[in-house]
Amino acid sequence: MRVEARPRWPLRLQRFSGMDGVLRCRRGVLHRLLSVEGAPVLLRAAQPAGDRVVLDARAQTSAAAEYGLERWRFALGVDDDLRPFHERFRHDPLIGRSVRAAPHLRPGRRPEPFEALAWAVCEQLIEVERAAAIQRRIVARWGRRCTETGLRDVPAPAALAAAAPAQLEACGLSASRALALVRAAREVSSGRADLHASDHERSWQRLARIPGIGSWTVEMLALRGQGRLDQVPAGDLGLRKLVGRMRTGRPRDRVEEDEVRDFFAPYAPWAGLAARHALAAISPDALPAI
Repeated sequence: MRVEARPRWPLRLQRFSGMDGVLRCRRGVLHRLLSVEGAPVLLRAAQPAGDRVVLDARAQTSAAAEYGLERWRFALGVDDDLRPFHERFRHDPLIGRSVRAAPHLRPGRRPEPFEALAWAVCEQLIEVERAAAIQRRIVARWGRRCTETGLRDVPAPAALAAAAPAQLEACGLSASRALALVRAAREVSSGRADLHASDHERSWQRLARIPGIGSWTVEMLALRGQGRLDQVPAGDLGLRKLVGRMRTGRPRDRVEEDEVRDFFAPYAPWAGLAARHALAAISPDALPAI
C-alpha cells in the first residue's frame, strides 16, 4: 500500500537512524518494522522534493498495511496542523524565534503508545546514550526481526509482560525500573490500560498506581505516544533548568515540576510543543530530551 501525502503543515523527515536501532535511515529513506497482531508490517517514508512525503507499507493483509500506514502517519506528524500554534506564538519573547525559524519542529513520536511508555521507563533519571543502549538490548532480546530486511521492532506489551524482571536487569535496568516495566506491560497487554482509547486520562491513572511510574513517565507517554501536545514532561532536567534560569537568571538553578507546568501553562493547549521550542531556543544544538 503506497500513498503520497502533502502534510498539512511544514514537515521535515529526519535523515538519521534512531538511537534505539529500530528506525533506520538508508539513502534518505526511513525504514521501520511494526508488528500488527503478531504479523510484520514493513514501513518506509521518503521526502523526495518540496513538501511531498511518500509513504508505503508492505504486509500480508491490506488491513495490516492500512493500520501500519495510519500509525506511520501519526509518528511522522503528517496530518498535524500547527498553524494556530504558529500564528499565536511566532512573536513570543521566549519561543518566537524558534517558531519562525523551525516551523517543522515538534516532539518526537513513536508509532505505538506502548513504545513511548516502555522507553520512558528506560530513560528515567539517566543520560540519553545509556538509555539507548538499554533499549537496543531489549529490542535484540524481545523484538521481532524481519529476516528479509534485518529490521527489528520494539517488543510487544505481551512479550515484556512475560519477561522476568531479572532479564530486564541484565539489559541494564535497575531492579525497580525492571519491575515497573513488567507491571506496566501487563496492564497494557491485559487491556486494563488501553493506551489507544480516547479517554487517555483513565489509562494514565491506572499506570500511575504502579510504583516507579511517575508523572514524567506518563507525560512522555502522552506527548510521544498519544500525540498530546498539551502535556509537558515537567520532570525533564533540561526543562527544570530552563525554567530555573528564566526565573532567577542563574544558569544552574532548577525548579520543581509544578513550576515547570505553571511556566508553560500560558501556551495551552500546546504546552508540550512550546516546551520543545523552548529547549531549541536555549540550546539549538543539544540532543532533544523530548
